[in-house]
Amino acid sequence: MWDAVVVGAGVAGLVAARELAHAGLRTLVLDGRDAPGGSVRGHTVAGLSLDAGAESFATRGGVVAALLDELGLTDRVCAPQPHGSWVHLPSGDGPLPRTGLLGIPSEPGAPDVRRTLGVVGAWRARLDLVLPARVGARATTLGGLVRARMGRRVLDRLVRPIVGGVHAADPDDLAVDAVAPGLPAALRSEGGSLARAVAQVRAAAPAGSAILGIAGGMHVLVDALVADLASAGAEVRTSAQVTAVEHSTDAWRVTVGTRSTGGEPEQLVAARLVLATPAAADLLAALTGTPGREAPGTDAGGTRLDAGAAVTLVTLVLDEPALDAAPRGTGVLVTPAATDVRAKALTHATAKWGWLADAAGPGRHVVRLSFGRAGDDTPLPTGREALVDLALRDASTLLGVPLRPGSVVGHAVVRWTEALPRPSAAHQEAVARVREQAGALAGLAVCGAWAAGNGLASVVPDARRAARSLV
Repeated sequence: MWDAVVVGAGVAGLVAARELAHAGLRTLVLDGRDAPGGSVRGHTVAGLSLDAGAESFATRGGVVAALLDELGLTDRVCAPQPHGSWVHLPSGDGPLPRTGLLGIPSEPGAPDVRRTLGVVGAWRARLDLVLPARVGARATTLGGLVRARMGRRVLDRLVRPIVGGVHAADPDDLAVDAVAPGLPAALRSEGGSLARAVAQVRAAAPAGSAILGIAGGMHVLVDALVADLASAGAEVRTSAQVTAVEHSTDAWRVTVGTRSTGGEPEQLVAARLVLATPAAADLLAALTGTPGREAPGTDAGGTRLDAGAAVTLVTLVLDEPALDAAPRGTGVLVTPAATDVRAKALTHATAKWGWLADAAGPGRHVVRLSFGRAGDDTPLPTGREALVDLALRDASTLLGVPLRPGSVVGHAVVRWTEALPRPSAAHQEAVARVREQAGALAGLAVCGAWAAGNGLASVVPDARRAARSLV
């Protein structure tokens, strides 16, 4: 008998469990994977401790910084190097706006914007400053809003590559308030001008970089959370797949298949249950009689839950002094119109993070390529070596530097499923329905990126609220 069971040991589950454990509740965390952390896990490549998933966090709201402070990690918080980033276009590479939001420029006439958009594109974007408020007022998606206010070039050359890289989705499929909280209110106060609204949102953010990292990698956060849970008397079990949950008058029964029991199911009983996993809708389906996540012919009470994108990350550790100059700043995002590469984004990690450059040493570089463009159904190579070869060719194109196979001193391939649920209007409606169903059952709460939105700035406060609702 446990006071609380948390299903899912990603950051959402670990944060929720920490709230419960610090409230004096005997807490157990279960995860079917072989290690905690979810998409904030780490791995070792060529002797370097690197992130296997998320490698930064948004400073929005200060919620992640507050958690890091509680865990004693404030001194390890660091800002990325100020090299800027680029976008890869069929017409040639160009810089991304330094003062923008999801690629939407707050200064449409800035030199970096003009270079990427061209004179005509920049002129069209500047019309936003004089267009009446009614233009774009009825737009329900981010793509529709940007197209109406600033034109197609801003959408295709700036916004679409960033949204594809961050959310693995198309801007025309995403609700504005889901991906840019605060932007709708700023639009109303700025008379409909998108540029001025973006400037207002950025001005309200904390001074400095919009994203930060942790020296040693974001996976240091997972290690700190697990250690903190242990000190509070909580237990984290991995390789423990939850197959069913049942509810009685005053308790939850959780069925678990574990490697330690040879696959035989184990029954656990808890007064409180937190579902911090994308499978929450599936586990609730048996209790509520509604279908689970998106699959052919299924939805959640008439509205569709997005199952998340499949993302493949290929990390290359290279001995290549030609990259010392950071030829494309901290990385490159790829517009969907570009057909000469398969990757949707490249991060030059040693150019982005000073701590990693120091750890790697002179002439050694870490680049990471992300594959899985929205709408691209062409299968990637299945073999590891073929995928690494593809990543090396794409990296050569995106960085503008010929990279030889002999320069590769280490590599890793990580495949994420159920990653980056696309926050469309339909998905938001489905999440609201699942939250409503969960709220009707005593002692139950749900959290995680599938419900709160992508990024720790959304996940952390939502997980804390979920846990505190049960205390």
